[in-house]
Amino acid sequence: MSKKVLNRAFLSLTAMGLSAFTSGLSPANVWADAPMTVAETPTSARTESGEFISWREHRIDDEDINGGVPIRGGDGIAIGDIDGDGLEDLVTAHEDSNHIRVAFSNGRTDEWTLGTIAEGKSARAVEDIALIDLNADGYLDVVAACEDAHLLYLQNPGEQARTGKWSALIPEFSKGRGSWLRVFATDIDGDGRAELTAANKGTADVVRLDAGDADNGATSLIRVVGNPLDSANWRETVLYQQGVPNTALPVDIDGDGDMDVIAAKRVRQQIVIIENQGVGAHGEVRTQAIPVQILPGFDAPAGWRGLSNAFHADTADINNDGRLDILVNVLELADNPSFRHAGLGWLMQGQSLDAPWVFHRIGNTLPDWVIGIHVTDIDGDGDQDVVTGGYSGINIIEGAYSGASRDFDDPSVTASSSVGRIAWFENPGNVSEIWLRHDVSRRTRGMFDMYVSRDLDGDGDIDLISTRGNSGEYDGVFWLEQVRTKAPAPSFTPARSVESRALSLPPANWLELYDRTTSFIAPNKVNDKP
Repeated sequence: MSKKVLNRAFLSLTAMGLSAFTSGLSPANVWADAPMTVAETPTSARTESGEFISWREHRIDDEDINGGVPIRGGDGIAIGDIDGDGLEDLVTAHEDSNHIRVAFSNGRTDEWTLGTIAEGKSARAVEDIALIDLNADGYLDVVAACEDAHLLYLQNPGEQARTGKWSALIPEFSKGRGSWLRVFATDIDGDGRAELTAANKGTADVVRLDAGDADNGATSLIRVVGNPLDSANWRETVLYQQGVPNTALPVDIDGDGDMDVIAAKRVRQQIVIIENQGVGAHGEVRTQAIPVQILPGFDAPAGWRGLSNAFHADTADINNDGRLDILVNVLELADNPSFRHAGLGWLMQGQSLDAPWVFHRIGNTLPDWVIGIHVTDIDGDGDQDVVTGGYSGINIIEGAYSGASRDFDDPSVTASSSVGRIAWFENPGNVSEIWLRHDVSRRTRGMFDMYVSRDLDGDGDIDLISTRGNSGEYDGVFWLEQVRTKAPAPSFTPARSVESRALSLPPANWLELYDRTTSFIAPNKVNDKP
């Protein structure tokens, strides 16, 4: 029987030869006895002026407050003015229940108008969304990447965005190709017209390590010429077709004024820069694929190598050299099998895109796996901090599901398990200093895939908005209000009085206590028929 590993954002550590851990994989700031949960622990995060930073949770959309719509598997999130009233709205993807939802802003953080713009088979296992005005009518439309299906275009009805019907199209070219994982709005050719980049992963849920990258999927540029509701007007240009695509993040990584694309091979753990080399005589986009070579920015053992599949990544100029760096989760290996390390870090861009990228560690949240990554200035000191999110219900040792339920708090889950953690890492302002990790919350059930950041309540500091999955009736959309006080306060105040069980930080010997139960079937697909 072939060895399988989840085609999720994490990779089997056992399959990579990591059957045991060294202290390099131990979480920072842990102890054998943790008398308080992460939420209860007084915050140590402070602003430059000395105020303490804590967080208060507020609900935006979930089954208990939206009229009973059972949204599950909160995943992608995007923010933009959908109805043209000058206020930013939230569009969210709910993978397990096949919903695409909009939370329309009414100018108050405690009042949102909620609605579904797509559900059922057309939005099957919707993973990601992009906001883009494809028909050039001045209103943002929605394009979704569906992990069990296809791409989906939803046309904004304009002035009737809140109550009208959103016309839909599944572009023919996207059908019959398996999973579409990521989709982004951009303008690659610089002609001022909206375009998309997307990653066609292919296999929806698992891949076989022994098959490797046999099923090469496409990282593509997608343009629409004419009416977007006519499938014949959609044009796909494959930018890269090696391995299992994991992202298609557009960014001007080399600072030359045009948009490049960060792509990645999921199984091979290889980041690739698709450099935009301009438009040819016939309007074609000329590109060059450049694999990212990672070198350590510290003393490393012989045979050191850094691997990353960049499922979620962000960019920022961390060292203020005028070049964008990449923030990702990195798995470190070496010739000596006793050396193994994993965690969040930043890849320093060199003088050219084909020069090695130097890896600098930021920190880790083990046994919780860093998946969601978002760069923003939390403490208002002018440099970029990093917010992270993790998944419950996974087994990071085997690269599988743990079998823990998403509908109730499984008694097998302990502080030594991989669970839903929210944390942020404080930029020290000097690349030679240590980033401090500030844990916000740690729950038995939770999946925190993506964040957007705004000063939502207008009090002068950054708040966070996110979706939540893996939590049954607690799944949905929420925002975290940044609270500043003169004295330390509990790190996190939950919105509900009844919630998934809050946990302490893991003990120092978490690996010895780690539950090795393994499942290769996602809990939401246990009853699926083949």
